[in-house]
Amino acid sequence: MTAPAVTELSDRARDIFRAVVEGYLDTGQPVGSRTLADAGAFSLSPASIRNVMAELEALGLLSHPHTSAGRMPTDTGLRLFVDGMMRVAEPSLEERAAIEGRAVRSGPVEEALAATTAALSGLSACAGLVLVPRSELVLRQISFVPLSPGRALAVIVGDDGQVENRVVDLAPGTSQAALVEAGNYMSATLAGLTLAEARARLDRQLAADRAALDQAAATLIEQGIAVWSEDSDRRPVLIVRGQGRLIDAAAAEDLERVRDLLDDLEGKQEIAGLLDSARTAESTRIFIGAENKLFALSGSSVIARPFRGIDGRVVGVVGVIGPTRLNYARVVPMVDFTAATLSRLIG
Repeated sequence: MTAPAVTELSDRARDIFRAVVEGYLDTGQPVGSRTLADAGAFSLSPASIRNVMAELEALGLLSHPHTSAGRMPTDTGLRLFVDGMMRVAEPSLEERAAIEGRAVRSGPVEEALAATTAALSGLSACAGLVLVPRSELVLRQISFVPLSPGRALAVIVGDDGQVENRVVDLAPGTSQAALVEAGNYMSATLAGLTLAEARARLDRQLAADRAALDQAAATLIEQGIAVWSEDSDRRPVLIVRGQGRLIDAAAAEDLERVRDLLDDLEGKQEIAGLLDSARTAESTRIFIGAENKLFALSGSSVIARPFRGIDGRVVGVVGVIGPTRLNYARVVPMVDFTAATLSRLIG
């Protein structure tokens, strides 16, 4: 069913529809005509309000669950409300400070992204999501530092100054000279390349230069690039924080829906694909319930917005996932602010 435009609703229908939606989003419970009449916002009898609710239900904007006397918005109704009637509330100074306080890049960027997403999760009472920037480390320098007779610390420095460490096992009898030779060879041969490019070049270079290299150094070179490449390939595309916040008092009454939602989060690739579709958006995208087949069972909503690097290119997407009854007016600006914060962090 195609939803009517907001302008097609009478003033009375629009006001009652807004009251039902806002009441439902606030409590998670269907809203009855008696509740609206007793609130004193309308100079109408419960019967008159009930008639308007029935009209809105016939338009596909409200539903009448089970035997309840109240109404709640359908996914179509929520879309109409979000797109045409919602009055947003900007994050408070305290909320802004909580988000900005976690966006500190003192280590790997993924750690700062995860911390910021955790702050967003706590403030929104949803699970926080961030799609890790799809940028590859460009190598500048590589070295091997001995730790013990059988182990060394492989240190890689990126072109942006980022430093990563990995522990590698050493073949028996590997000398300090072999560690130095391996580091010098890799720095000279691989500087300016991504890990994928470095792996391809090493395959060719080692075949030609193996005779000129110490055997231990050659083995260490192969092992070092393999460790980093494997780690990079396994790096999660999606970071999720705050899943436990999805299980609140209202959710406890619908455990099957919560179970379906947590199952959705287990399928990270599907969620990542949904977030990735928001990369081209100029503003925040909102996916409501069964509008997306991924949430047909769990009845969930996702609010997502891309964030950009210093050159203006989109490098990732941040957002939240929660029940369709989440507080869109409060959470949408919060996601917007988090995206702007991450853009400053990445830039």
